[in-house]
Amino acid sequence: MTAPTVAFFTRLLDDASPAERYALAAAQIQQAESVGIGRAWVAQHHFRAAEGGLPSPLVFLANIAARTSRIRLGTGVITLPLEDPVRVAEDAVVADLLSDGRIDLGLGSGGTPSSFVPFGEDVRDKAPTYDRKLAVLLDALNGRDIGAGNTLYPDAADLSDRVWQATFSAPGGHRAGIHGHGLLLSRTQPRRDDALPAPLSALQDPIIDAYLEALAEGATPRITASRTVFVADDRAEAVRFAEVGLRRAAEGFRRQGQTIPGDSIDELIVALDTHLGTPEEVAESLAADTTLARATEIAFQVHSVDAPHDHVLRSIELFAEQVAPALGYALTDTIKEKA
Repeated sequence: MTAPTVAFFTRLLDDASPAERYALAAAQIQQAESVGIGRAWVAQHHFRAAEGGLPSPLVFLANIAARTSRIRLGTGVITLPLEDPVRVAEDAVVADLLSDGRIDLGLGSGGTPSSFVPFGEDVRDKAPTYDRKLAVLLDALNGRDIGAGNTLYPDAADLSDRVWQATFSAPGGHRAGIHGHGLLLSRTQPRRDDALPAPLSALQDPIIDAYLEALAEGATPRITASRTVFVADDRAEAVRFAEVGLRRAAEGFRRQGQTIPGDSIDELIVALDTHLGTPEEVAESLAADTTLARATEIAFQVHSVDAPHDHVLRSIELFAEQVAPALGYALTDTIKEKA
């Protein structure tokens, strides 16, 4: 099997003003490009600064495209039920042209339930709404009539070949496979109370199975597995930041009705599927995650550790220079210039 590539993922959660969040995320993506990381994914969130800092990912990525030259730029994800699919297609095409073909279009059906209300959508209908809007979006990207003889302009070239779908379920994996899209797997996901403490692989391997089964014969799988990863020069430093970030994340999940077992930091590291410590410790932890052996791309993010910016930059550097080579992950041929 070909070695998986490496991506950097951000939800833009730095403890800063919105403008500062965008500037810090831009610097982190530039750092990722400089050390040979091949793609950056950015998440979309509406209304709640504590969940994510970016409601308009394609606007942000168009700006990042002007600051970078090689790294691919993906939405991870756009909540399609809350969008006009034709406008998503138009914005994606413009961003793709501005980036010289570097955009990847990641889509999902989820989002905070209350976020559906301002957009005039009912969260209870998110699945059929997603399917309906996905069909329109794909018609637009593929140059088909989207009403009254209208077709997308500018045309989307091969952007329809760079669509990805995120899911927590095997049926969602099947849907992504049927369309020939990429599959996006989350850094963590809820467990049923009767399935605690199930490893993340127990939830995600069936999704991959369904995806691969649905792919057309001869189609190339695209499977991105996101993981919470924080690499530090010593474990004590990593745990110090995790004490704050993981406890905050656990409290948030519990408020949503999820069961997060344990209260010690070691228990929360396991419960929230977190890989942290020195490069050697992180490499050992990731090697034990069996789902990653089936992925074509490993996307690492510092959330929910949420360390300060300088430590995020260092984590990116350590991951690329020590963790990725130890695991055989493939970087680009970018050579980092040392100061």
